[in-house]
Amino acid sequence: MPSSPIPIPSSHQPIHAAVSVSPPGGPLTQDRFRHNLLASPGKVRQPKVLHPIDNEDLRILLVENISQDAVKAFEANGWRVDHHTKALNEDDLVQRIGQYHAIGIRSKTKITERVIKAASKLLVIGCFCIGVNQVDLITAAKAGIPVFNSPFSNSRSVAELVISEIIALARQYFERAFELRQGIWNKQSKNCWEIRGKTLGIIGYGHIGSQLSVLAESFGMRVLFYDVINLMPLGSARQVESMSVLLSQSDFVTIHVPDLPDTRNMISGIQLAQMKKGSYLINNARGSVVDIPALIKAMQSGHIAGAALDVFPHEPGANGAPFDDQLNPWASELRALKNVILTPHIGGSTEEAQRMIGEEVSGALTRYLDFGSTVGAVNFPEVDLRAITAEQPDNIRICHVHVNQPGVLKQVNEVLSPYNVEKQYSDSKGDVAYLMADIADVSPQDITRLRELIIKTSSNILTRLLA
Repeated sequence: MPSSPIPIPSSHQPIHAAVSVSPPGGPLTQDRFRHNLLASPGKVRQPKVLHPIDNEDLRILLVENISQDAVKAFEANGWRVDHHTKALNEDDLVQRIGQYHAIGIRSKTKITERVIKAASKLLVIGCFCIGVNQVDLITAAKAGIPVFNSPFSNSRSVAELVISEIIALARQYFERAFELRQGIWNKQSKNCWEIRGKTLGIIGYGHIGSQLSVLAESFGMRVLFYDVINLMPLGSARQVESMSVLLSQSDFVTIHVPDLPDTRNMISGIQLAQMKKGSYLINNARGSVVDIPALIKAMQSGHIAGAALDVFPHEPGANGAPFDDQLNPWASELRALKNVILTPHIGGSTEEAQRMIGEEVSGALTRYLDFGSTVGAVNFPEVDLRAITAEQPDNIRICHVHVNQPGVLKQVNEVLSPYNVEKQYSDSKGDVAYLMADIADVSPQDITRLRELIIKTSSNILTRLLA
């Protein structure tokens, strides 16, 4: 039996949903089609501008110094934006979240079950980053809240950082630079290498891994990759059948996988022992995937010649906070190692990446709040409808999130039976289902009644009507 939905307080008000188009092709094709359609009003029928039945001002909370481009995009829609440069802890979020309809976070702010239960008006969550493990996705879905992220906008920035780390580890030049800043001249070539002709092993051949593959080949490297699914290689890269094969043949190993139960500590003592003596390990993925105490031992023994770590199991919540043994008990031991590059989770921290992430996630949130579209949501059924046109002034849009159980459509369609349902589309994901329907010839007097009847159905989680 599907689990019961989390009760949403009655102050949960309907907000904008709006129009969309659904051409053939993937999400990227659809996004480009929508952009071109709406940017060329003279060539198509004008979409009707939809408004929430309850005209409550939309408020958005952005934390962790999210791109100002996103702030401007939301403000251009007339929405109120509260922007904070730092992360908020759970207590702060619980205290503040009740007044917001949307929230944008990065990797340090945690949206827990407790936060979601306190979010009496929250409609959508935007993760302005790749990862979504900082959000309780299941609880959010059961509360009728889709979560959007940016799965590829910072791929190039991370790939370039990896290339720079490969060269820095091979040449040890960051140590030479540090010595010279201390007034020590230490010119040497021992154990310093060109990367041309070396083998790079990539664990996880997704957006970042595949881009990195192309960059590495341009430097004359041989590329192997391991992934849990069969993928088409780019260039001359070759997929290997197991991670142990990749580890044993690679001079440099770099990791690009999400934080999942199967990936936690996927590189530990056994895997490090399988790596070539004198090889290098790079982790710009998630802090949970490498057993750092085991890595410290492998480096102290000389088996691993160098490492670059941009992510850690526990990270400071703000700039200036200490990275010490109270945060991670092995921190001082790690910092004392030679030929280790330690960076503060800066893989996607470039102006270009943050601008593209801001555009991508703010666009997804806007499409949901204005259009009702959930295309690209990571925890939610992906549903979209084409536009209601300006020639259909008496049409309304219903956005109905409900428990995925038998009989729901029958109940809803009984409510809608007196009207002409011009478009209807529903889909489900786990315990949650989402229905969008456009209804014709609805009088203003009927709108409130329709909403009340649908909300009273036994499976209702969240219903918004837009007219």
